[in-house]
Amino acid sequence: MTRAFNFCAGPAALPEAVLQQAQADLVDWQGRGCSVMEMSHRGKDFVRIAEEAEQDLRDLLGVPDNYKVLFLQGGATLQFAQVPLNLLRGNASADYVCTGVWSEKAIAEARKLGGVNVVASDEANNFRAVPSLSAWTPDRDAAYLHYTPNETIHGVEFDFIPDTAALYGRDVPLVADYSSSILSEPLDVSKFGLIYAGAQKNIGPAGIVVVIVREDLLGQVPAGTPTMLDYAVAAKNGSMYNTPPTFSWYLAGLVFKWLKQQGGLAAMAEVNARKAARLYAAIDGSDFYGNPVALPNRSRMNVPFTLADAGLEKTFLAEADARGLINLAGHRSVGGMRASLYNAVPEAAVEALTAFMADFEQRHG
Repeated sequence: MTRAFNFCAGPAALPEAVLQQAQADLVDWQGRGCSVMEMSHRGKDFVRIAEEAEQDLRDLLGVPDNYKVLFLQGGATLQFAQVPLNLLRGNASADYVCTGVWSEKAIAEARKLGGVNVVASDEANNFRAVPSLSAWTPDRDAAYLHYTPNETIHGVEFDFIPDTAALYGRDVPLVADYSSSILSEPLDVSKFGLIYAGAQKNIGPAGIVVVIVREDLLGQVPAGTPTMLDYAVAAKNGSMYNTPPTFSWYLAGLVFKWLKQQGGLAAMAEVNARKAARLYAAIDGSDFYGNPVALPNRSRMNVPFTLADAGLEKTFLAEADARGLINLAGHRSVGGMRASLYNAVPEAAVEALTAFMADFEQRHG
């Protein structure tokens, strides 16, 4: 079988070595006579899988000891509600930065549970940049500040981590939806109160979400909060208050081990920088292709691009697919093309894509 180069934004490409290991383990995990999907989540075998996965993730990110690492369900979308339920802590409102569709969704959900102050938004500019800090309007009484470091759909990435101490003059927890850029480069977790990330981009398959939360933020949910939505309950029960998505957790653990084998996040950052630079060079070096995002905020993970003649988009996608370059269609809300360059997308994939782009331009430009 020949595997295609998969540029899907999510569920996204997984490392081939991980898939091969999972294939070997699928029917009989390490000689136990059953699949990892068939074993008890409370049995010693799966507990070991879960503990190793958490430790490997802690190692990769350098997670401090005063943070809990949770493996939960509901994806990042459930976190849009779970974050305010847990972190408003009696406060009237929280601050949000709006830089794209996923920021908008987080804001809409938070408004159902409390007040929201949008400190900055690039909506008027059709989400092409991160608003300048000089234009931010923080609420000094905000419970936390939420932002999306990388917007998957519009391809906008922050080139800085907001400093809440400087913005507010006090310790305001910084919350980040890292779904599409976590594990793509080193990250100082200590700058955050809470990080959450849906798995289906750089962590593993769909079905699980990772939450990294500072311990002092646990245990202050309002009365009536559903038990399953209380981070403190998840932490106390090792993310196993109910039956967790065991196969997704297991595969995430394999991805963490694969990342370590690649040299860790510093090594991945170098590879990801090369991939993005090659693709942006192909776009910028041509009048046939375009990218609307401000240069400092171009995403390394999600690269949207357009054709000078939008009428050629269907032809471009069909020819790319025929060459084994799949899932290049842009999000339905913005159109165009999009290449997602997550960790498991090899440099050879970007080389093949840019070669095809040059050839397509020569024939259709």
